[in-house]
Amino acid sequence: MAEPVAEPTLAEAVLRELGLFELRCQGEDVSARLVELCLTHRLDPVTLANELLAFVTSKDFDTQLSADRLDAFEHEVLVKRSSRVPRKRDNRYGGLHDIRSLQELLDEEEEDELLDAYTTPSKGSQKRSNSTPENPRPKRTLSSRSPYTLFSPNSFSPGVTPSQKYTSRSSRGEVVASFGSVHGPSWNGGGGRGCTLKLFGSPEENLTKNYKFMFQKAFDIREALSWRIEELGDVLKSHHHLGDFASVLLPAQEPVTVLGQIGCDSNGKLNAQSVVLEGDREHSSGGQIPLDLSELKEYSLFPGQIVALEGTNTTGRRMVVSKVYEGVPLPFHAPLEPAPEQRMVLVACGPYTTSDSIAYDPLADLIDVIGRDRPDVCILFGPFVDAKHEQVENCQLLGSFAEVFKLCLKTIIEGTRSASSQLIFVPSSRDVHHDYVYPQPPFSYPELPRDDKPRVRFVSDPCTLDIDGVVFGLTSTDLLFHMGAEEISSLSGISDRFTRILKHILMQRSYYPLYPPSEELNVDYESFYTYGSLPVTPDILVTPSELRYFVKDVLGCVCINPGRLTKGQVGGTYGRLYIQREDTEGERKSPCVAAQVVKI
Repeated sequence: MAEPVAEPTLAEAVLRELGLFELRCQGEDVSARLVELCLTHRLDPVTLANELLAFVTSKDFDTQLSADRLDAFEHEVLVKRSSRVPRKRDNRYGGLHDIRSLQELLDEEEEDELLDAYTTPSKGSQKRSNSTPENPRPKRTLSSRSPYTLFSPNSFSPGVTPSQKYTSRSSRGEVVASFGSVHGPSWNGGGGRGCTLKLFGSPEENLTKNYKFMFQKAFDIREALSWRIEELGDVLKSHHHLGDFASVLLPAQEPVTVLGQIGCDSNGKLNAQSVVLEGDREHSSGGQIPLDLSELKEYSLFPGQIVALEGTNTTGRRMVVSKVYEGVPLPFHAPLEPAPEQRMVLVACGPYTTSDSIAYDPLADLIDVIGRDRPDVCILFGPFVDAKHEQVENCQLLGSFAEVFKLCLKTIIEGTRSASSQLIFVPSSRDVHHDYVYPQPPFSYPELPRDDKPRVRFVSDPCTLDIDGVVFGLTSTDLLFHMGAEEISSLSGISDRFTRILKHILMQRSYYPLYPPSEELNVDYESFYTYGSLPVTPDILVTPSELRYFVKDVLGCVCINPGRLTKGQVGGTYGRLYIQREDTEGERKSPCVAAQVVKI
């Protein structure tokens, strides 16, 4: 049995995790308080850091942690979290059973229920499955009215009350991040008139319908990962003019070059002492070797990264790395003809309700913005019915999750009809009514009115779009958050973590290069190999995240995190862009004329 972590070690671990997200403590008493929270609520440093980041983001606090904020965090998050932990099941249900033992359990359960019907439960009894609840929930009857008769977001939940913090916000319309320059004081589009929109690439490269998942085998996963290593290995060899790759398992007194995938030697987080290279199948038969990074002046690594390494392996048991060859970005798409005119694109990411209310007031405000600015294209990311919302978790909604989602779509489609904007719906793994798999198939909405079909499109996550010759890369998965928690680096100068992660995405040519994936994500690797790779380097990459919003030019690709429309109980942000593909000879010019992140 492992010994418990001593307090100084635990404090260092907590501070290291908080440092990944640039959260800082004010004084030693705050550090001690963090250790106390870990021990009191039985949290590991990673979980505490994630919960704290979500709390600070939802409250729109700065990155300084004080004792008062930790007290509020414990009261609002940790106490509620502890109360939601389910009780352990009876041990008699554990293990494997045959048909006879299962029948015995059912008979025993039936006998217990019969006895409970004739006895008065004791005061301390834990069995409450057949007792009358202290606060019974009123019965919901839907037979008297159709869910489509009330065209109002406030009809989605019984007794709904708008969020007070959201309605009292004072910074509506404030621009918090910008890129490029805009001619004129206002943003306006043409309402999608004459705008050409299509999926990029051939039909077999795009996920357009549901597929069977949960059938993948370990061998199939290994095959898909090996194919990626071989493909990127060929690119690295030709781009960097490398010789033949050596095996990671053979001793080498002279420097050699090996190919493989970065991994961790245990189930913990990656660090400079736990980095291993999982060699490719052709040269190394998939063998592993620990890496010594002490001779590298700079590096930025994450689990799943495919690299070529140069170094010495004198004993065959550890490789001293002297150089890292990272991936190579794909070329940009070069359309034959320039775009006829400038287009405005609006991007927004759910949730579309605040955490303390199921009223879709933020969605209604976004529809007002669309009606006012008339963007040519609106790209709307999920979740539309957020699985993490407390009232969704407790099923406190009128109707099923699918019915609420259809009401959301009906509200958006009919509310934007006058603006005539083209609508793009991208699903999220947090959409409670949709398939919980990545890559995620498009939404299904057979009830879409015929008149609206030309301007409404449902796409997969991830997805690559072509809007008037401008290529958009779209994913609703919080890749920045997932990779930010796993990436390690040693850089001489000040470097932006977001820029490093975005470079990795483009250079690894994948919408999700992290392996193993986050525990929040269920990846089907056979489908991921087909639909999760970048076909080209997109002109614009949209990656919504819980982390801070930004607009950046990374390797010629304009990357935007529009943030989420709501953050906890307060309003969030959305993004807007002006795009136009110009006919330029010689050097490429970015088709993103300007971009902004705006508060709702």
